[in-house]
Amino acid sequence: MPPKFNLKQIRRRSLASFRTNRSTDTSSNDEPSSSSQELSSVGSITPPSLADESDPTLHTQISAMARPPLESNSNRFSIAESVASEPRSTKDLQEKLQYHQPLSQYGPRVTNIRDKSTVYQKVLLVTGVMGQDPHPQLDGTLLVSRLDKAFPPTIWPVYGAQFKALVYLFPGPNTVYFEYQKPGSPSKHRSSILLYMFDPKNAPPLQLAILVAKDSPCTFDHASTRVQEEGNGLETAISKFRTAAYLWQSFTAEQMEKSGLGRRTFRFDEEWTNGTSHPRDFAESAMRSEARVHIIRTDKTVAEIRDLEHAQQDPNTLEKSELVDIAAAALRDYFRIAPGQKQYVATLILDSHWDTKEKMITGHAAFGGQIGDDLHLAMFGSQFLQYYPSTICDVVKAFRDCSPTDLKILVDEANVAGTSWEAAVYGIGAHLHEVGHLLGSPRQEKGVMGRDFVTLNRAFMIREAYSTRTKSKGGSVEAKDEPTWHRLDLLGYRFHPLFRNATDKVPYPDGTVHGWVVEKDKLLITASSGLLYTEIFAEGDEFCSTWLEYPRDGQMIRRTTLIEAELRERLPESKRRSKMKIVVRSMGGETLVIDDLHQLCTKSSLKLTSGPLGKLAYRSTKIGSSELKDSEPQEVVFSTAVASINRILTSVTVYHGDAVDGLEFSYDDGSSQLFGKRGGKTSGDRFMMDIRNAEVIVGFAVRAGSWIDAIQIITSTSRRSSVYGNMGGGSLHTLLVPSGFKICGVSGSCAHWLDSFSLLITR
Repeated sequence: MPPKFNLKQIRRRSLASFRTNRSTDTSSNDEPSSSSQELSSVGSITPPSLADESDPTLHTQISAMARPPLESNSNRFSIAESVASEPRSTKDLQEKLQYHQPLSQYGPRVTNIRDKSTVYQKVLLVTGVMGQDPHPQLDGTLLVSRLDKAFPPTIWPVYGAQFKALVYLFPGPNTVYFEYQKPGSPSKHRSSILLYMFDPKNAPPLQLAILVAKDSPCTFDHASTRVQEEGNGLETAISKFRTAAYLWQSFTAEQMEKSGLGRRTFRFDEEWTNGTSHPRDFAESAMRSEARVHIIRTDKTVAEIRDLEHAQQDPNTLEKSELVDIAAAALRDYFRIAPGQKQYVATLILDSHWDTKEKMITGHAAFGGQIGDDLHLAMFGSQFLQYYPSTICDVVKAFRDCSPTDLKILVDEANVAGTSWEAAVYGIGAHLHEVGHLLGSPRQEKGVMGRDFVTLNRAFMIREAYSTRTKSKGGSVEAKDEPTWHRLDLLGYRFHPLFRNATDKVPYPDGTVHGWVVEKDKLLITASSGLLYTEIFAEGDEFCSTWLEYPRDGQMIRRTTLIEAELRERLPESKRRSKMKIVVRSMGGETLVIDDLHQLCTKSSLKLTSGPLGKLAYRSTKIGSSELKDSEPQEVVFSTAVASINRILTSVTVYHGDAVDGLEFSYDDGSSQLFGKRGGKTSGDRFMMDIRNAEVIVGFAVRAGSWIDAIQIITSTSRRSSVYGNMGGGSLHTLLVPSGFKICGVSGSCAHWLDSFSLLITR
């Protein structure tokens, strides 16, 4: 009789034998012990910290790593392991296991970003502490590295159990390791974190450009000792400017995240070029994908640039200098900006120079803002460039260098750059301030758009060095003392084109905001792209200190009602009776400015019918400036809105050329009403109303700047007329009557053509 086999027993014995063999295998006892077990899953702040001590239970896991696992396990090292090939030698295995060590009470713990988070920039600012219970007297160094060795290790100081480090990332998954070592101790304490980096290509970049004269030697002012160390040629200028830009980017992303707006920031165009982010890149001629720095020559000589008059020498002067116009012309020619396109460019003027005779900086202009419709520009000189860090590894060194600035190169009359580190911070921070203007931010009471950029170093440092500006010996940097962007700036950046991510919806093409007086103290605000915030100013206020924010997370508010009395309650009691100004901003980036809310509400109504109970109509806020010579007010109340007249609107004739001259409304009884003038195209263009479907006008799409360039009629049956006038002029404004109201007329002003336009509405 053949023997009987129990398959369950065989399987059980096989597994037991396999476990016994593994438990007695000592072939790897001399190799570093390691653990690949995941101790914390989704929601943990950082991966577990690791140390050198061995654990007997780890040998089983070490052996298991030499072969494919029997079943998949969620593991924070799994991404890095799946990308890397299987270990092919004992050396490879040791190298792979050296980071998988047991937990340690001193393991670095990242506190400003979660494991498995997604970021959108190449250089990430990381902050953290040592262990779960940080000791305030714990100092030492932190080594930041990658298992794939795609970027060399960097070293960062640890003070009071705290650290800040800049981490260089690549697109896709990045497993970053942190290794802490106390002074005089051989023990090393390790941890790791998995980060995903994604470069949003659907957003326009902030271009980086160095502007040089046509005969420039392509060098910048530099003390002789520094020239010997790092040089002062174009390649050095590129590396320093690029590093400064990475600091702008990482600082802004961190500020956005702290404000609850997501870790988003502006991006740079990249190119495959000589790496400049690590000192080893220069020695090894390493090639990397780095932020591209354009080198642009002007049609002016060095002497001509340095002889220019500089309106910007006075920091209170808002006028741009002649050098700004020269830069704008060079940039437009270089980028070949087509009509309708926009470029955002941060520019460094390489040929800036301290003139010892004139006691002023020549070839320098501090400017930020928009020039025309196509160019957003942030300019600054190179007078502080020699003090900038050349790589991200040099940031700490540069920001604690207390050597005095060279008086032959730069005289610190404003007491902002007495030491090398203060000069570096001022130059990088002041240029970032101009980038803020490029992004549309005004001057603010505090933050980078105030004067907080002089403390930009604190965002990247645990301790501050001696300061000649404050006469302070320095010390630990507290979170409350770190620089910030103003909250209103960050709200505006959330929906700025430069901060757009791949998951963001396509922005609504019309970003304009409109106000509609609906009662004597109520203003209805509408914005098709969504409302962002409302600033409230009392008379005499230079900066906004009171504002309303509208919901953003998963919601979009397209209309809201502002009540004058409620807005006044938000102001300080001493200012509640003063004239009140409001500024409303949309998610599309446009603003509505009302200089006197009370006057608008009280002067915007008119009676359609006589008597104490006569029906009222209200004027919307106007489009256009009403500033043409001989401009006069114009207003038409439709005959159909007057109860005593029974008429039907049958057509609208638009008179136009390169601008809109006027509109004529015709009725079924042969009468008509003219708003503006008859001009431009002979007989104009007529748009017929569908009276069989009781079609009425519900709005207008208007292109306008200083005057009305073009207009389109929108009806209740969703029909739209042709666009009459200059279709490429001005910006788009969509005036749609709010729900619960109807259009009863038009209002505005006219000179040779219409230079303002608004609607009359009634319930």
